[in-house]
Amino acid sequence: MEIRIVFMGSPDFALPPLTALQQKYAVAGVVTQPDRPAGRGRTLKAPPVKELALSLNIPVIQPQKLSQPEAMNQLRAWNPNLIVVAAFGQILRPELLELPRYGCLNIHASLLPRWRGAAPINAAILHGDAQTGITIMKMDPGLDTGPIISQSAIPIEADDTAGSLFNRMADLGAALFTETLPDYLDGKFPLQAQDESLATYAPMLKSQDGQLDFNQPAEALARRVRAFNPWPGTFLIRNGQRIKIHRAHASDATSPGCGVLFIYENQPAIGAAAGSLVLDIIQPAGKRAMPAETFLRGTRDWGTE
Repeated sequence: MEIRIVFMGSPDFALPPLTALQQKYAVAGVVTQPDRPAGRGRTLKAPPVKELALSLNIPVIQPQKLSQPEAMNQLRAWNPNLIVVAAFGQILRPELLELPRYGCLNIHASLLPRWRGAAPINAAILHGDAQTGITIMKMDPGLDTGPIISQSAIPIEADDTAGSLFNRMADLGAALFTETLPDYLDGKFPLQAQDESLATYAPMLKSQDGQLDFNQPAEALARRVRAFNPWPGTFLIRNGQRIKIHRAHASDATSPGCGVLFIYENQPAIGAAAGSLVLDIIQPAGKRAMPAETFLRGTRDWGTE
C-alpha cells in the first residue's frame, strides 16, 4: 500500500522532518498556521513550512481552526493513511485522529511525559535539565498524552540557548522519525503508555514572561536568559526603559542586594537572591545589541543609583 501522508507543522522545527518525508513518501498536502503580521511594518509573513511546501509543489491549506468544514473536507479529499505533526500549534479533534488508517504521529521536542505542552525546549533549559530529546508518539485526544513509539535523548550543553537547542533537535526529530516510521508501519514498535506520575507541563510563553525577577537566584536568571533566547527574550526595566538581555552568566560574586546594579570585572552586573547576574550582550531601548563593555562606555551612571 502506498503511504499517503498529510504533514502538519509551522515553524523551522518542522522543516527537516518535512524535507526528509517528501524524499521517501507521498506527501499529499500540508496544513500550517495562517500567515501572521511580522516586523515593524506588520506585513503578513508565511510560516516557514508553507514556504518549503510550496517550493516542493505540495498543496497547502492554512485554516484558522482544523474544525472548519472546509479544512476537514480538504483533509478527507487528500485521503491520508498517516498524519504527521511537528510543532503545529493546534489540537487535533477525535474526528481527525480517527481519519488515517495508521493514526496521527507527533514529533514532540521532549522526552515525554516530561514537558508536555507548547514550549518544551524552553522549559528544559529553564528548569536546568541535563538532557532533553525527541519523542515520537501516537496522538490521542489529550495534550501530548498519547503512547510513546520511540525516543532519542540529547544533552543540554552549558551554553545552549533555546535557539541553538531548537536547531539540533529539529535535525534529531527528522532523523528519529525517518528511522522509526518503517518499523511502525510494519507493526514492529509496541506502543508504550506514558507514566502519568512523571508528567510535567510547559505552557505557552508570553512576552511578559521575559522580565527578570532579581529575587530569584542568579543561576535561575541565567537559565531564563538562555531559555528565552531568541523568543520571547529577557529584559529588565531601568529608568523606565526596557533593556533586553541577550546573553548573561551567573557569578558567585557577593550580591549587593536583589536588583542592585554594580560593575563586576568591567561588566554590568545585578545583584540577585543568591549570587549576581553578569550581563554579556545587551540591547538598550532603540539601539542594537552590543557587548556589555560597549554599553558601559556609553552608560557612566550604571551602579550609581
